[in-house]
Amino acid sequence: MKNRCKWVTKEPLYIKYHDQEWGVPVHDDRKLFEMLCLEGAQAGLSWWTILQKRENYRRVFDQFDAEKIINYSDEKLRTLMEDPSIVRNKLKIQSVVTNAKAFLKIQQEYGTFSSYIWSFVDHKPILNQWETFQNVPATTERSDAMSKRLKKDGFKFVGSTICYSFMQAVGMVNDHTLDCMCHPLNLNMKN
Repeated sequence: MKNRCKWVTKEPLYIKYHDQEWGVPVHDDRKLFEMLCLEGAQAGLSWWTILQKRENYRRVFDQFDAEKIINYSDEKLRTLMEDPSIVRNKLKIQSVVTNAKAFLKIQQEYGTFSSYIWSFVDHKPILNQWETFQNVPATTERSDAMSKRLKKDGFKFVGSTICYSFMQAVGMVNDHTLDCMCHPLNLNMKN
């Protein structure tokens, strides 16, 4: 029996996400943009809800190609609002367009979105050593700072809790619990 973080269900999609993605450092700009948008879509919902709809999000938002998204027409946005394959929340859908504009501006200013976003952790993952999932915080000073800066730079749906979730998802922080097979200390013991 493999030990995983206690938030993981027995759903194969959730297990695959936990084992192969969550906490793994991501530096690809498009993937970072996608995850920031999906974490925003999760606000008030569960990650499981969004994870099940992730492929639909990729399809309807042109694989999170920001250059295409900034040119969405009102008709395209109305179509998205009527699409039951994603969360049909007008503000969340509009935020993807708003965030695409901010994302492209950041790329112009910093060269890559990755350089900008990873600066909040000094460009290296933070490896935490939590005994239980209950010990894992919902926000930190770093997620507070990220949230404040993202908002200043024009992003929407980027509160501190969303930012911390994003940081966990893209490996800026590794919050696998110590008893989880994916915690780096356990991975190192296997090698």
